[in-house]
Amino acid sequence: MTTGALFATGAGAGLVAGATTCAVVHAGLLTGAVRDSARPARPVAAFLGAKLAVHTVLGAALGLLGGVVQPGPSVRAVLLVAAAGLLACFALDLLGLRSEKAAGHCAPPRSRPVVLGASTVLLPCGLTLSAELLAITSGSALGGAAVMAGFVLGTAPLSGLLGLTVGLLRGRVNVLLGVAMLGLAGWTGLSGLRLGGWLPDTSAAAAIDSRYVVTDAAGAQTVTVHALDNGYRPALLAAHAGTRTTLIVRTNGTSGCTRAFEIPKRHVERLLPVTGETRLDLGVPGPGRIAFTCAAGHYPGSITFR
Repeated sequence: MTTGALFATGAGAGLVAGATTCAVVHAGLLTGAVRDSARPARPVAAFLGAKLAVHTVLGAALGLLGGVVQPGPSVRAVLLVAAAGLLACFALDLLGLRSEKAAGHCAPPRSRPVVLGASTVLLPCGLTLSAELLAITSGSALGGAAVMAGFVLGTAPLSGLLGLTVGLLRGRVNVLLGVAMLGLAGWTGLSGLRLGGWLPDTSAAAAIDSRYVVTDAAGAQTVTVHALDNGYRPALLAAHAGTRTTLIVRTNGTSGCTRAFEIPKRHVERLLPVTGETRLDLGVPGPGRIAFTCAAGHYPGSITFR
């Protein structure tokens, strides 16, 4: 792809991301950036400018150095949980449930929208991860920078409108915003816990389905999962314990964060092709559950061995 095509692709993904749940974490940080400002245009501009600058630098690094510059799943999980705490603080402030004594600990002062804008790079969502994957495959600093700059500029119109709206109407819709941000904080924290592999096993037992679990003449089994843009199918599987197992993850025109496939407790990270299949050797699992997720912790799944 040419640099112009990479920029246009990133911008297209950004336009989609700005209108979907992919932007919710960043929207929460944006709300925090404008929460104390009587004139929201300046903090919104500072927030978006910092976001653009940091993501452009990240894109250049990804294009030049590849995925080695990205933090691992455990680090990203901690960052997501920390972001959930920050969003909960903003929500409590909007609802009037935060004490004045806690004010300095809960949210940055209004002079810090640049910090919040820059921090969005630590909280990638599904489509952000897709843009980062494209930056890696560009193979050049200029191409990677073009992808990520285009992505952020694509999100800018709706993000800017959201920031201005929240800043101008915040006093009238505090309760609504506060409740929405509490829900967002819970969703973000849950994604972090899932990505870190820190959630207890509460999934229902699934039946062994011969469509997805096949045993060959030698007694080895293959388990097949399809990675779609909006999740893994099937998300819950059962297989035979004590049997050599290969997990096959198939894609077909997949472009979402499900391409960044992870098995947290086994420290497995794989970038799936847009179309194709990836084979992962799971060894000989004993009875228990192996959980998997996308790199953002949004789309979970598991295999129960019994």
